[in-house]
Amino acid sequence: MQITARLTFHYQGEEQAKIAYQSLEPDNRNYLESKVINKNLTCEIHGESVPRVLATLDDLIFSEILVEKMLKIDGDKK
Repeated sequence: MQITARLTFHYQGEEQAKIAYQSLEPDNRNYLESKVINKNLTCEIHGESVPRVLATLDDLIFSEILVEKMLKIDGDKK
């Protein structure tokens, strides 16, 4: 069975979304497809089992949190 999950990260601007894409892309090759649309980075993950897709999502979220810290994005500020 093929499992697909889509995760979208929302940023304050398109430049931040592009930086996140470029930062995450080397680690994500062959594991997921990602694209930037306006202020959003959308990642689509494909796998043959739920645990494998969940593990990939977990790794992606952890890596994206590091990108946010480097960009000094504060989710509480509007």
